[in-house]
Amino acid sequence: MADTLETRSRFDDPDRAFRMLVEARRGLTPDQAAALDARLVLLLANHIGSEAVLGAAIAAARETLEIS
Repeated sequence: MADTLETRSRFDDPDRAFRMLVEARRGLTPDQAAALDARLVLLLANHIGSEAVLGAAIAAARETLEIS
């Protein structure tokens, strides 16, 4: 596995992938949705298995946030 973050969509149908994420949260309380998100992040981070890629993903995600 390469140690670079791939940011282009790799899904055959990106809209369907997005809908899957939205549907997974449907009917959950905000706390349940946050717990689901955290579990999903940990599962996918483990699947990636590269600290370099994980670090790049964290940096990319944080740069889109307004942090004071």
